Amino acid sequence: MTLRAAVVRFPGSNCDEDALRACARVGMDACYVWHRDTGLGGADVVILPGGFSYGDYLRAGAIARFSPIMRAVQRHAAAGGPTLGVCNGFQILCEAHLLPGALARNERLTFVSKPVDVLVERTDTIFTSAYQPGQRIRIPVAHGEGRFTADAETLRMLEAEGRVVLRYVPSGSETGLPNPNGSAGDIAGVSNAAGNVLGIMPHPERAADPILGTADGAAFFESLAAWSPGVKAGR
Repeated sequence: MTLRAAVVRFPGSNCDEDALRACARVGMDACYVWHRDTGLGGADVVILPGGFSYGDYLRAGAIARFSPIMRAVQRHAAAGGPTLGVCNGFQILCEAHLLPGALARNERLTFVSKPVDVLVERTDTIFTSAYQPGQRIRIPVAHGEGRFTADAETLRMLEAEGRVVLRYVPSGSETGLPNPNGSAGDIAGVSNAAGNVLGIMPHPERAADPILGTADGAAFFESLAAWSPGVKAGR
């Protein structure tokens, strides 16, 4: 069965084409959905791509959460449909309360655009099944508001429930390219309790083809393409 992937375009999205191509490269039937649409066109998988929706006015993702398409995204997620938010997409998912926590200004208050090293903490998810447990991968970040933050109780809950899916190599590490933004617990990506919604700050779609210099991000899309509707998500 060929899965259909919907890539949602907001005003200011700039990684939508990268995400579409990464989905198509692994055999998914990928299409764009405009933020003013009210349906997802029968999509099995939904991706909220990176960029600067509405110019990041107010807060990153704060206006996009009210776009008409988000009601359909919320219904899709509530029904167990795989929903991946990358960078600005992660910010939107948090603003829409589909994921806990928030993305705040980077610790040094500067925009960061560079490759980073991250550890795949969980591989029993829709999004990471093609990786190995603890695998270190190098993929780029590009954000000014990527510092994951949450209250102490939420952070304890995320760790206790195993919902940290991606983690930066710790700050101060002597090997690798570490945490670029000061995220609490070096968190680079978290899932919802059901495991079907994931938000990550690094950009796997920008590292999904050897022609880009690395294909370390390709397994995110390979994992999605291997998922079968009706199969319960990993946590």
